[in-house]
Amino acid sequence: MNKKGQVTIFIIVAIVLVSLVAGYFLFKDKLFSSNIPASVEPVYTKFLSCLEEETFLGISVLQTQGGYIDLPNFEPGSEYMPFGSQLNFLGNPIPYWYYVSGNNIQKEQVPTKTEMQNSLADFIEEKIKTCEFDSFYDEGFEIFSGDANAKISIKDNKVEVDLNMNLKITKEEETSTTKNHNIVINSNLGKLYTSAKEIYSKEQKELFLEEYAVDTLRLYAPVDGVELTCSPKIWNPENIFDTLEEAIEANTLALKNKGGEYSLNKKEDEYFVIDLGINEEVRFINSRNWANAFEVSPSEGSLLISEPVGNQAGLGVLGFCYVPYHFVYNIRYPVLIQVIEGDEIFQFPMAVVLQNNNPREPLSIDTSQFQGPELCEYKNNLVEVNVFDTNLKPVEAEISYECFGSSCSIGKTKNGQLSANFPQCVNGYIQTRSQGYVDSKYLFSTTQEGNVDIILDRHYSINIDLKLDNINYDGEAIISFISNRDSKTIVYPDQTEVELSEAQYEIQVFIYKNSSLRLDATTHKQCIESPQSGISGIFGLTEEKCFEVEIPSQIISNVLVGGGKENYYILEDELKDSNTIQINAEKLQTPKTIEELQTNYAIFETKDLGVVFK
Repeated sequence: MNKKGQVTIFIIVAIVLVSLVAGYFLFKDKLFSSNIPASVEPVYTKFLSCLEEETFLGISVLQTQGGYIDLPNFEPGSEYMPFGSQLNFLGNPIPYWYYVSGNNIQKEQVPTKTEMQNSLADFIEEKIKTCEFDSFYDEGFEIFSGDANAKISIKDNKVEVDLNMNLKITKEEETSTTKNHNIVINSNLGKLYTSAKEIYSKEQKELFLEEYAVDTLRLYAPVDGVELTCSPKIWNPENIFDTLEEAIEANTLALKNKGGEYSLNKKEDEYFVIDLGINEEVRFINSRNWANAFEVSPSEGSLLISEPVGNQAGLGVLGFCYVPYHFVYNIRYPVLIQVIEGDEIFQFPMAVVLQNNNPREPLSIDTSQFQGPELCEYKNNLVEVNVFDTNLKPVEAEISYECFGSSCSIGKTKNGQLSANFPQCVNGYIQTRSQGYVDSKYLFSTTQEGNVDIILDRHYSINIDLKLDNINYDGEAIISFISNRDSKTIVYPDQTEVELSEAQYEIQVFIYKNSSLRLDATTHKQCIESPQSGISGIFGLTEEKCFEVEIPSQIISNVLVGGGKENYYILEDELKDSNTIQINAEKLQTPKTIEELQTNYAIFETKDLGVVFK
């Protein structure tokens, strides 16, 4: 019985297998046939090829433009914050994922994956209509397409496209109609986007780009320090900024991802390696040609000057001179971040901001998602601005409006006049700027319509002729013109021209001479009263503790040998009708000791200058 049952089972299985094989050969054409007849298949193949090309193009645009195909509305920057909302990279605008607007509001433009999928879908729906079938029309094909509806799914290593669109292809007696078209594109878009967001989140949390910026600033620019010298220390900010631009560009390009491809040629290269927590190669790019802003204070005109301590009267006890300096910088520049996998690159820019020598505050959720109304968005009060020079001739100028630290560009005058809408503000300032004139800030409330007349003082370029005891002098000197609105300082004789306007100035001249005055090393005994140890100290008893202060020797290479001060109101007519300011200073005795040097500084305060316009 068992043997008969086994035979029966084998027979049934054999019959089923034979039936399946026979059915396959009998019905294979119907089971596996395509709805596309062979005669029209080339057209449909062309259509799918076009769909793939347009999808690849859309993916490339997303990767190139920081996850955007249609760019957000452009917002221009300002002199204070120069970024704008987009970075121009080789002629291609890329929206910043993080930037600071012209009126100092932090903003984010990070697209979500859903937004990327929707924008790619819209792109495909629009571009698929442009597929060309001209060669097939010549062969007698008729091709009709309906409305397109695309759905996109972005995965780590692929992009799935589901296009719903009626496509009817006819040739002679054969017609094919298809509706659903599905393709899969091999692309790392999803993976690169995820890694880009990881980098962005790390930067917003740790501000590592700003930390590198602080290191660069302190390495390549004078920030804090003390130098043993009896002469002022002078820096040209333009030279400092040029050096910083070069250093920022080079150091930014040197940054690498620890998880990507890099090689440590030198031990110090490890400084530039960042653990970003991703495996892709990452590039950080900056260019000195991109919009940036550098500010430093305090400054005297176009120079940074730190005066020495120790050569003034009454400080002879020091026995030496030193120059302390502390400068405060505001630095703003863009960095383009590229995440790379094979031949694919996903890139997005960010703004790097240092305020008062320190990294900016991290972006808070409240700031990014619940921004208050911005100054420039609500211009609803008409104000007429008329700009003149001192002869009441119209001046072409740029007009902006400042309200509680926020500044908004209004426009440019035409024939000296601008009639435009201003944002409402109480006690704001109309700011006027024109080439060749002194900048103006005019207090004006814009809570109601009105008009204002602004008069600008012209800048005049004039030569400096310096004399020492009425004899032409071509040695080193520092000449300053100090006013409450327009101060200028030059280093003579390297600079012999200065731009001035009508104003009350205090003119200062410091004349220096090379010296080899040597101050020997000294040791001073210094004593202080400190609480006694033990129970005595509890009751306020003190004891004298003394220690020695060692002062190193130094060579004073420059000493003050002339100069003085003069309060002088400079008239516009003097500037307009003259080519030269002749300044005569009195000579001082060349000091041979620190005491004599201090005496010179005391006498300097009492010396007047002779000022003549020629």
